[in-house]
Amino acid sequence: MRATHVARPLAFTVVLASSVAMAQPPSRAKRPPAQAGLRANSAPALAYMAGKQGLIGCHAPSEKPVPRDATGRPMLALRTLNRNESLAVPVAGDEGGFASADLDAIAHLLRAMNGDEHPIDPRTLGIVYRIEIHFAAPEVRVVSGYRIPKPGSRSNHGRGRAMDIVVPGVPDEEVARFARDLGFVGVGVYPSSQFVHVDIRPRSYFWVDYSGPHMRNRELGILSDLAAKNDEAARARGVAPVEPFGIATNVDDALDTRERAGSVAAAQDDEDED
Repeated sequence: MRATHVARPLAFTVVLASSVAMAQPPSRAKRPPAQAGLRANSAPALAYMAGKQGLIGCHAPSEKPVPRDATGRPMLALRTLNRNESLAVPVAGDEGGFASADLDAIAHLLRAMNGDEHPIDPRTLGIVYRIEIHFAAPEVRVVSGYRIPKPGSRSNHGRGRAMDIVVPGVPDEEVARFARDLGFVGVGVYPSSQFVHVDIRPRSYFWVDYSGPHMRNRELGILSDLAAKNDEAARARGVAPVEPFGIATNVDDALDTRERAGSVAAAQDDEDED
């Protein structure tokens, strides 16, 4: 199935401030609550982390049917919130498996804001698919897919290994709790912006970030013992660790990068400049 593009005209609104508003000193102007972030011990933050999140807006439950392929298997269904484009593709099994043409379509769907495209790692899509079918969701709403990396950035978004997602009708903390169990994953919750970051990595790392949109990160690592435990459980199930991301000029260098997975995993624990 091909991506569906929904074109929407750009609307530019010019607001003229009143003389009273203009007279207010800029230093006393209040920032929008979403950009002010949340305090970790505030009532809204504690409610969010307890799974008591208001399921409104993009978190509202969907009445759409779950899309299925010809065999009846649920398809991976994605909808981008920034462009309102959607796509549903068949999946080979419960843990993923995608045709190359569908991977190309997904790369286009999850392209950067300037239109640049980058392959999305099929293992990341497999994680998102497992989240989708676990919650019987008709779609996963994508806040961010590929982003052009800044110089020196370690962001998995710039590697095609990360997605920021919302599952309709499900609190973010419930989504994060399930994703943490999968092994070799990065899982971050964002109470101010209200989404869950998921990625793949050599060693699991979990965090919460109370910053708002366009603010400097306020990341706090959490549940390190659980991360290690879940990786060991995944390894016992036969799940292979994810190799570190690297760019090599020849095959020998690429193989060497994979062999050094354990030694560099610790250097990738801190996320991600979301």
